[in-house]
Amino acid sequence: MKPPPFDYHDPRSLAEALELAARYGAEGKVLAGGQSLMPMLNFRLLSPAALIDINRIAELAYIREADGKLRLGALTRQRRIERSEPVCSRLPLLAEATQLIGHLPTRSRGTIGGSLAHAEPAAEYPAALLALGGQVVARKAGAERLIAAEDFFVGHLTTSLAPEEILTEVRFPIPPAGSGWAFEEFNRRHGDFAVAAIAALLVGAGGRCRKARLVAGGVGPTPIRLKAAEAILEQGRLDEAAFAEAAARAGEAVNPGSDLHASAEYRSNLTRLLTVRALRRAAARMKG
Repeated sequence: MKPPPFDYHDPRSLAEALELAARYGAEGKVLAGGQSLMPMLNFRLLSPAALIDINRIAELAYIREADGKLRLGALTRQRRIERSEPVCSRLPLLAEATQLIGHLPTRSRGTIGGSLAHAEPAAEYPAALLALGGQVVARKAGAERLIAAEDFFVGHLTTSLAPEEILTEVRFPIPPAGSGWAFEEFNRRHGDFAVAAIAALLVGAGGRCRKARLVAGGVGPTPIRLKAAEAILEQGRLDEAAFAEAAARAGEAVNPGSDLHASAEYRSNLTRLLTVRALRRAAARMKG
């Protein structure tokens, strides 16, 4: 199929892109990697008046460390993130999640900003952003705001970005040395979106957990913080009994729907199973 007609713009600066976003508002769509947007246009699920292609804005592609955070420009390609030494050493959870995204051609074009702005609930980056306590920078002409992950995802394929705003940067706090991490997902075929996924981050010392972040993906309209499961782990225990109890709380916290890929009951069971797997690997890495 062919996309509906639209005006096409390829700005060469962020200022120009922001002016176009302000001009078109809700009638314009920003094109970054295009791995999700272009299929939606071809199937005519979207009919924007204009496409604002930001791929030529070089200032939006970078990986920098500052103030205890790793900052990634919105146009940073997933393949670059996957192979980045700063990401692999400072944010190994993000690197592991990136390796699970689609296929090599997908990651070579896909961007971190595009994935987060698209807000597919079964995608890897939304769950990783929430698990790592990240933030996004939203810019519009003459203004900028910082949005916490908890406030960014508001519904299925929906974020708190205003129509005239462009996501320009993603910021991740760097976890303390010795933290444990794991990203577990189950999909029908390699490269498919996850039927269910779990992102886990454990912070502690001496084999005991001081802080836990657990996030489920693919089992709701947005990624879900599993706070009751986190509370079990933050009592300090990192043993099989604690993992089983946390997994039970995780299964109770999600309320997935059924579709042609899996039933609600199957997704709930997967959430429990993947929680145990993720916690085992994260705890082993923390002790290591």
